[in-house]
Amino acid sequence: MKADGARPRYGVRLIQRVSSGRAFAKVAPHIVPALDRAVHRLTRGKVLLSARMLPGVILTTTGAKSGLPRRTPLACMPEGDDTWLLIGSNFGRPGHPAWTANLLAHPDAEISWKGRDIAVRARLLEGEEREEAWAAALRFWPPYAAYQARVERRIRLFRVTRVNACGR
Repeated sequence: MKADGARPRYGVRLIQRVSSGRAFAKVAPHIVPALDRAVHRLTRGKVLLSARMLPGVILTTTGAKSGLPRRTPLACMPEGDDTWLLIGSNFGRPGHPAWTANLLAHPDAEISWKGRDIAVRARLLEGEEREEAWAAALRFWPPYAAYQARVERRIRLFRVTRVNACGR
């Protein structure tokens, strides 16, 4: 669904249908992130291929076990100038994506958004706040409902907020 409430174009609806399928969940995690990383690097952070359908960021976290930097291309839902919603759908596959464990262990991270590197702090959403964010995410990208229906785990939602120079 587009932000203005208008119905999505046919091409978007087709991609939503394809991306809801199990075959997409098996193939996409191996192809989409690799393509996104390569194009992002080649364009110096200005382009993410997957962002042609959904807004996207490159999330840099600290590995929960390794302590090393981990870069992950992700679809996101911008919530304003300084906050983004990150959905740990893992394309509807059983396990939580590794980046969610990284944020739980180390909530301070960085995103590359439209060619700019932005320091952020992540917070796992729970309770009513999570339910409101989940409803917004489903309006934004309806395939998330199919992803949740395929897995027993509860998809993690994080709100990442820009950290200003004062560390807020």
